[in-house]
Amino acid sequence: MVRPRRPLLVTAATGAAATLLAGCFSAAAPADAEDRLRLAMLQPPRSALSPFSDDAFKLSRWSTAETLVTLDDLGAAQPALATAWTRVDERTFSFDLRPDVRFHDGAPLTADAVVAVLRAATAAAPKPRILDGVELTATATDADTVSVATATPDPLLPQRLSSPQLAVLSPAAYAGGPVDPVRHGTGPFVLTAVNGTSGATLERNDDYWGEPARLAGIDVDFVPDGTARAAALRNGTADVVEAVPVSQAASVDPALIHEVPMPRTNTLYLNNRTGPFTDPALRAAAREAVDADRIVDQVYEGRADAARGLLGPALPWSADRPARTAAAAGDAAGQRITLATFTDRAELPEVAVLLQQALEARGFVVEQVVREYQFIEADALAGAFDAFVLSRATVLDSGDPVAYLYSDFACDGSFGLAQFCDPAVDRALADAAATEPGPERRTAILDAERLILERDAAVPMLHERVVQGESSRVSGVARDPRERTLITTDTALS
Repeated sequence: MVRPRRPLLVTAATGAAATLLAGCFSAAAPADAEDRLRLAMLQPPRSALSPFSDDAFKLSRWSTAETLVTLDDLGAAQPALATAWTRVDERTFSFDLRPDVRFHDGAPLTADAVVAVLRAATAAAPKPRILDGVELTATATDADTVSVATATPDPLLPQRLSSPQLAVLSPAAYAGGPVDPVRHGTGPFVLTAVNGTSGATLERNDDYWGEPARLAGIDVDFVPDGTARAAALRNGTADVVEAVPVSQAASVDPALIHEVPMPRTNTLYLNNRTGPFTDPALRAAAREAVDADRIVDQVYEGRADAARGLLGPALPWSADRPARTAAAAGDAAGQRITLATFTDRAELPEVAVLLQQALEARGFVVEQVVREYQFIEADALAGAFDAFVLSRATVLDSGDPVAYLYSDFACDGSFGLAQFCDPAVDRALADAAATEPGPERRTAILDAERLILERDAAVPMLHERVVQGESSRVSGVARDPRERTLITTDTALS
């Protein structure tokens, strides 16, 4: 039975604020809906919930679409719709499918269905980003076994298949036109309706292959306005709020606030190719000027972690990084530099102001350049600035940071804001990329990070957190640094 949606309600605001909040949430819940969870999410769908877009993460966080593989806290591949896999040769893995799984439309999970999904993903335009630079082919070995091969050896292939953008949907989802996730997943919740960019409705899947969900359903509202999301948490008209703005967190009962470390680093990239920062001593002077604790306190109100490296607490194993040698700082007196950032993330211009003060205290003469990201990216990548402030995700969809490190710091990396090239770093990154997942790969990654930091290619400043809101009557909500899981089979209302 499809239950009535329980929309969210926000009250107790006046004037224009009241009108804004009332526009985000609608009437109060019916009395028979106590076991339905009300979820306020930050962003509405951008691509009609296509699994090949970032909307896939919504399907994953609602536990409606599932992948062949999941990741544990260390980023190691774990069974999901695939129960096991073996490496057939250096380019090929074989995956055994979980038996007796049915899609929400009743169709069985088969090898042919999985192959169709992977082929659709490789043919999508644009392709899921986890497949950038990857030539992947899939074939059905038998009814319950899928062979997946890559053009070049890829030890991370199982981790790639954990990406929500490679979620396995029913063949009917790909029957023509845009991919349709409604009633086509395998998860513990069935997506039954999507109301454009306003909301979505999910019901418990009583035929789920695993432990059934404790909730009867989920009512989702997309609420881009941060003030409205915080108000819904304060007023008890949302059970879970995906992201409470730092500026609003102090207005909410601290018991309802949960900070989750993110694999995202706020970094000062230094131009290693042209200008003053071609001098290693001046790069060291910039590094010594950065006061990360001050930035965390004054801009992020303490809701971030001062950086000790490019990788942060969202990757717990990075705390075991090796010691590194710091270059001596030179005299920066009178050195003119341009410091750039963008306005799309409201905190970055504030960070730039504090950095300018700190750099000027070291003797630099600083000119700031601040624009919208779309108007500054090309210049930044071309090396038009001496320094650039960026909030950068440090793991991509594989849960592994090698792709980020390569993109930003390899000689032929595609996102070289630091204009950095060092053969020793390239060799270290190549060694990390070729190492099998596990402790040895993590050690190789930290060795590459050490070389990058010893050369002061960039100065990591802080690691961001997401502030997640949970009402006092909810339990079992996932607090996932990768933002893949949120509502699970264990989530319940008291």
